[in-house]
Amino acid sequence: QVHVVESGGGLMQAGESLRLSCTASGTIFALYAMGWYRQAPGKEREFVAAITRGGTPTLIDAVKGRFTISGDFAQNTIYLQMDRLRPEDTAIYFCNADAQFAPTTGTAKFWGQGTQVTVSS
Repeated sequence: QVHVVESGGGLMQAGESLRLSCTASGTIFALYAMGWYRQAPGKEREFVAAITRGGTPTLIDAVKGRFTISGDFAQNTIYLQMDRLRPEDTAIYFCNADAQFAPTTGTAKFWGQGTQVTVSS
């Protein structure tokens, strides 16, 4: 099984910063990208950011200029640096890994358990 574990969530005040970490481990033939989704109360899960093992980042407009995604794929680890947090950033943040078990299998998304980020005004 592929194991994905996030950490770093917490209770913050607007304007403060947090850094989330995520590590993928287990049986992995190839790891192509890792990223972050979030789900706010009463809303659908949305994509936030992702980074390929080549270092190409993608972020949604709502977090550009405030969040930075980085990766250390030698350690199967990514980070999400969240600066100038806003109450609307409050959500459970889920890490995912786009990985392949073996050469004959396709690529699938593997998910972490989520880490809660709460931002008060």
